[in-house]
Amino acid sequence: MPIWLKQTPAGITLNLHCQPGAKITKVVGLHDGCLKISLQAPALENKANELLLVWLSKKLRVPQKQIQFVSGQNSRKKKIEIWGSISPEQIIQALKP
Repeated sequence: MPIWLKQTPAGITLNLHCQPGAKITKVVGLHDGCLKISLQAPALENKANELLLVWLSKKLRVPQKQIQFVSGQNSRKKKIEIWGSISPEQIIQALKP
């Protein structure tokens, strides 16, 4: 199991390091024990957070309502929880750099 992914009783939590203002939204690799994701949106008015949830929903093929912030809305370091019928293996496959 990668260091950035954790199975919990409620679902799966992801530790992400997000870099807003990038040219393209994509998984970059690892950063400080987190999965690093560059986001195309700026860090203004919650745009980067909204883009992150939409992008994760598409990449992981889970409804957006099954993805929520646990912490880090105002930080580059974010903790996200996903629940529903998705396995850690599916998440690892979908979020390969």
